Amino acid sequence: MDRQAKIREIIRTVSKQEVNIESEASLFDSGLLDSFALPELVTVLEQAFGISIPDSDLDPRKFNSVSSIDRYLETRG
Repeated sequence: MDRQAKIREIIRTVSKQEVNIESEASLFDSGLLDSFALPELVTVLEQAFGISIPDSDLDPRKFNSVSSIDRYLETRG
């Protein structure tokens, strides 16, 4: 499974909704995520990818779309 597919699966788990959205589309504007879901999303991403995301990175713009999450994860190595 590629990283974007895994990200979509995680978003599906967190949002409890089917994720059928373009990679660049806003997860917040689409209603899939809101500010209350962001901490849960980050926790699941940390577990799934074996990384640590610092509180200073909890900026919704970094987690606004599948592509932006993918780009962020790439920087976390």
